[in-house]
Amino acid sequence: MTAPGSTATFERETGTAIIALSRRYLREYLTKIRLSVSVLEDHVVWSRPNDASNSIGNLLLHLTGNARQWIVSGIGGAPDMRDRQAEFDQRAPMPVTVLIDRLEQTISDVDRVLASLTPADLATRRVIQANDVTVLEAVYHVVEHFSMHTGQIILLAKADQGDRVQFYEMVDGHPRLTADFHGRTPIHPR
Repeated sequence: MTAPGSTATFERETGTAIIALSRRYLREYLTKIRLSVSVLEDHVVWSRPNDASNSIGNLLLHLTGNARQWIVSGIGGAPDMRDRQAEFDQRAPMPVTVLIDRLEQTISDVDRVLASLTPADLATRRVIQANDVTVLEAVYHVVEHFSMHTGQIILLAKADQGDRVQFYEMVDGHPRLTADFHGRTPIHPR
């Protein structure tokens, strides 16, 4: 038999863990993106493998728009100014530094909203992009979406720069992080 309140305690602890883990993953993904694009020339960031594919620049615009719409606006209540199609239509190169600055500001704003959430907030409902979702669903959507596009950006960066895009090194047969995923610089600059 379980003690009274143990289910509520478990739910509270689980909600707290989900919020903390979501915040950590989004910061890690941002760091991987930042490190990946830091070795690329602007023209590489804006090149498309074909007309049906997006450039890294388009993906950066898209991640910024998606995270801002779903978390900052959808959960946090900020005005939703997103023009989703413009994220994909952009062809004129913008400097990588501008794209990264915008994405960093968005993740900072997202982190602020996530830090303000309580476990009970995760069950509340919002309408985002005409979808009736719980806050948990919205957070999970952004984390999953960010993960997918981070992988695409890393793949495209590695296709251009090969071994210059690395996050781990093998030490005594075990992978060791070469980047501080909570900061801005590699732990062991090369």
